[in-house]
Amino acid sequence: MKTTVFTGGTILIDPAQAGSSVTSSALAMRDGVVVAIGSEAEPLAAEANAEVIDLEGGTLTPAVGDGHAHPMLGGLESLGPAIRQASDIPGILEAVATWRAEHPEATWIVGGSYDATFAPGGYFDAHWLDEVTGDTPTILRSWDYHTVWVNSAALAAAGITADTPDPALGRIVRRADGSPLGTLQEAAANDFLANIVPSFTLEERIDALERATRTYAAQGTTWIQDAWVEASDLEVYLAAVAQDRLHTRVNLAFRADPARWRAQLTEFVTARAQVRDLAADRLSGETVKFFLDGVIESHTAALIEPYADLPDERGLPNWTRDELFAATQAFDAEGFQLHLHAIGDAANRNALDALEAATLTDPDRERHHVIAHVALLDPADVSRFAELNVIANFEPYWAQCDAVMRDLTIPHLGEPRDTWQYLIGSVERSGATISFGSDWPVTTLDWRPALSTAITRHSHEDACADAWLPEERVDAATALAAYTKGIARQALAQDRGTLAVGMVADAVWLSADPLSVTPESIADLTVHGTWLAGERTH
Repeated sequence: MKTTVFTGGTILIDPAQAGSSVTSSALAMRDGVVVAIGSEAEPLAAEANAEVIDLEGGTLTPAVGDGHAHPMLGGLESLGPAIRQASDIPGILEAVATWRAEHPEATWIVGGSYDATFAPGGYFDAHWLDEVTGDTPTILRSWDYHTVWVNSAALAAAGITADTPDPALGRIVRRADGSPLGTLQEAAANDFLANIVPSFTLEERIDALERATRTYAAQGTTWIQDAWVEASDLEVYLAAVAQDRLHTRVNLAFRADPARWRAQLTEFVTARAQVRDLAADRLSGETVKFFLDGVIESHTAALIEPYADLPDERGLPNWTRDELFAATQAFDAEGFQLHLHAIGDAANRNALDALEAATLTDPDRERHHVIAHVALLDPADVSRFAELNVIANFEPYWAQCDAVMRDLTIPHLGEPRDTWQYLIGSVERSGATISFGSDWPVTTLDWRPALSTAITRHSHEDACADAWLPEERVDAATALAAYTKGIARQALAQDRGTLAVGMVADAVWLSADPLSVTPESIADLTVHGTWLAGERTH
């Protein structure tokens, strides 16, 4: 393989140690790894067939990763109505009407994702959709992907009436007379999507995955955690590998079902073996995903104490403690990395308790388990991430006081719990590993505005805004390290995350140094190139 030499800019070797690890001279990569830095790299530019890239005053940094995302779901959104761009309910309805007119042959309308703050309490009425969809069954996902809005035709297709009971681990939001409103939460939404709505074709899903990974590569990302993989998704990934249509690495997290996880033990071991047998650098399947609860905004996140505005409600946990402990211990014993979705403080405590119990059977074995989101954390549990060596995967773009936080989250939590959210600084200072992700398509997949938010705790679009919970800010080097070194640990790839000699050559060429520019301007950095193991993917 040819040698690639970078000159003419700043080489950021290790974001976590930026002060002592920056060189402005050169870096060389060959055979997928970094082979030389600085003065030792410069002479390699004279090699026959060497490619020399002038950074033009920009910065080469380790490539970033996304520690929690849903790339196939994100890619599929583009097949439906463009409702994400809508600024209100009329805008959603207009987008749906436009799509229906453009697709008269469609037997279903499937789209995402709408802003739940557009309707009081996040409750959307089927009759509103009926006005523009008629008798075409329609289902739209909320931005949080834990809730859907359906029209009357879709309710009829599913046979949901006033007499239909709530499913286990789900809710059918109802009118005063008991009839379904048109908003379905948690299992009521997910079961509807799985069992009632027609599936996308294999080719449509492969296309969506390719679109998603191309978009990721274009922003400097080389690894993604797909944090919600069903059995039917495996064929999509295997086909994408066979057709060379993955443009980033993806690790699959197979979803553990509380109702049938014992049967899944064998299924997941078999699926992991299928992926391993491919020996494909861009696909792995080492992880099992647990949904411990829902989200605060729909009162489905599991809380230790009741919601401030619903004093009889503590959320909707998906697992009993006994079953959670049994399942995590079983999958841990099979050597899987565990990835636990935990939003509420009760869910985070249960996640920590379960991981602690799982490690007791073989305490000396190295593990890299993950708790994702860590949205609401009792301060008493902050130190436990470091004590248990558990990775805290935050979605830093959420760490701002936006409309959702102001109108839904804070009123649901009340004081003092509203100040226990996204304790990134506290968890990092305790000595724990933190990694960052997006949860795309819940929010933007772009790491640049999210990096800015981690540093400022406010939107990058308003440099004068007050920092929300300013004590939980982290500096730029720490934040970038969460996207690089933190991700490398989560990805079970200790040979990635820095650009030191001998490390895998995953790199991104930025227009400026993200550690030197103002935090708000990080969002405007241009990505000029991305390299995955020395191969240019953008």
